[in-house]
Amino acid sequence: MSAEQPDTAPARPDEAPVLRVGTRGSDLALAQSGQIAGRVAGEDRVELVRVRTHGDVDRTSPLAQIGGTGVFVTAVREALLGGEVDAVVHSAKDLPTAPVPGIVMACVPEREDPRDALCARDGLTLETLPRGAKVGTGSPRRAAQLRRARPDLEVVGIRGNVETRLARALGEDADLDAVVLAAAGLLRLGRREVISEFLSPGVLLPAPAQGALAVECAETSAGAWFEPGMRAADHAPTRAAVAAERSLLRTLEAGCSAPVGALGTVSGAGSDGTDDASECPVLTLRGLAISEDGTQVFEGTRSTPVDLADPAALEADAVRLGQDLAADLLDAGAARVLSIAGPSAAGQSTAGPGTAGPGTTGGDAAS
Repeated sequence: MSAEQPDTAPARPDEAPVLRVGTRGSDLALAQSGQIAGRVAGEDRVELVRVRTHGDVDRTSPLAQIGGTGVFVTAVREALLGGEVDAVVHSAKDLPTAPVPGIVMACVPEREDPRDALCARDGLTLETLPRGAKVGTGSPRRAAQLRRARPDLEVVGIRGNVETRLARALGEDADLDAVVLAAAGLLRLGRREVISEFLSPGVLLPAPAQGALAVECAETSAGAWFEPGMRAADHAPTRAAVAAERSLLRTLEAGCSAPVGALGTVSGAGSDGTDDASECPVLTLRGLAISEDGTQVFEGTRSTPVDLADPAALEADAVRLGQDLAADLLDAGAARVLSIAGPSAAGQSTAGPGTAGPGTTGGDAAS
């Protein structure tokens, strides 16, 4: 792994400090890194440093085979720990749930739309796709829920960046009827027009932390000039939802081949920016584990009141909620569908700052 020259090096006559942000080189990674870094430090005080990852080198093998979405994380984390960059911006669903010594999650900005998006020829929807239609996805979670909703469809495994995937259904040489991608990635790229349907969480429950971004910094950066910007960009309701979803995934010990969905939402006072104290905010978490063929489904919902003004208590309550819902799913028999994923889903993690141990949401990387 080696960091390349910055993509942007704006003139700084006043020699103001610059936030060096490590990022993958894909259009989506560059877009979301630039957007968030600009909010934290100001657009003229950001340098994007491209870092090549193993997941970028091997674009054809299934993600589960090459190590899950952790393959997109390791190299940028190494750049962070090596002092080559000050921060890294991840799609939060790409992050293994095990903590990494020396790294802290400094900021979780407000979430983009967490839903999955169907991008189909002729503006077709999931309901109007013809029998036997071919739908592409690289995600076991999406594939399983598609089979549950439409057993007649032919689900095809695909890899590649956003444009490569879209071309499989919408390009001149398209060989599929539709592809399913994360709505958030398409919206951040300004590609809303390719979405023929936003899929309801009742049909396709998103991956844990889908649509959210996570900014990581080294522990040694505490007190740095950009720390106030990190705090200002942090969004408590999103951080709570993401913590609960990742806690559920970690407790299930679900790895890169296990189809697991989760979505947390915060309702009540403060969740929409109001100061109405008459109602206590409530964090609700919905979770699902499903067999690869979509025939065995274990799902449930739990809620808990939360204090958005107390970060430590908020984190603890969110983590506990995820643990409790995971226990519900396991009590109902979810282990039967999780065990088919093999050792990677049984909590076997390896050393390193981004390896795909328990809780890696494989198959959903970047889109």
